[in-house]
Amino acid sequence: MPTRPLPRLLLTGAAGGLGRVLRERLRPLAQVLRVSDIAALGEAHGPHEEVMPCDLADKKAVDALLAGCDALVHLGGVSVERPFEEILEANIKGIFHIYEAARRRGVRRVVFASSNHVIGFYKQTETLDAHVLRRPDGYYGLSKSFGEDMAQFYWDRWGIETVSIRIGSSFPEPANRRMMSTWLSYDDLTRLIEKALFTPGVGHTVVYGASANAQVWWDNHAAAGLGWAPQDSSEPFRAKVEAQPPVAADDPNAIYQGGAFTAQGPFGD
Repeated sequence: MPTRPLPRLLLTGAAGGLGRVLRERLRPLAQVLRVSDIAALGEAHGPHEEVMPCDLADKKAVDALLAGCDALVHLGGVSVERPFEEILEANIKGIFHIYEAARRRGVRRVVFASSNHVIGFYKQTETLDAHVLRRPDGYYGLSKSFGEDMAQFYWDRWGIETVSIRIGSSFPEPANRRMMSTWLSYDDLTRLIEKALFTPGVGHTVVYGASANAQVWWDNHAAAGLGWAPQDSSEPFRAKVEAQPPVAADDPNAIYQGGAFTAQGPFGD
């Protein structure tokens, strides 16, 4: 079981939306928090933080990035649907470089920010567990599906443990009706990452990241060993969300769990 706090924890994607939130929230979990992104990160937030810019498509740079780290929270990469060529560099080459560096540098625990978009083409009327056939809803979803396969492979082959979190919609509050089911509060996400870092014997565990919303499409029984129970709910925001104009019945946001991602692209035609 990893020590608490970790001697050195790496957070990739620290300049992104969730990265900026977790940069502050993960600091108590490590003696030193190393933060990284290809975008500007500013100065270190105190003596117990290290700032190391890195392009995930650069294998040597990623190998150096993981040197001396005990665990990794991997948020880095393109976080929206984009042309495949853009997804390829950061998300697909990047996750390979992350796991190769973890193998070479002796990092034994990864928390991988996967996504609900690996199962985005399921209908909103369906309830899914972690073992359903993946149905990615775009190139971004494909890259996260590939990341989960990398996590499984590196556990089976080299014993690197990973918790893959299929994050729903983690924002200050749900923005629409779909997010009433997929919303994940920052507090619930923080608690889940802590469980993912310190729970012993996770192997490769896939867990859905959603708060205790009134209607949730995902069943986390397969990840019960993490001992994570979300505490928040989207219900306090229901009146505000339902005051919005209704979504058309044929709108992907009303049909598919992946919402609008199922209709984006193709790119460059």
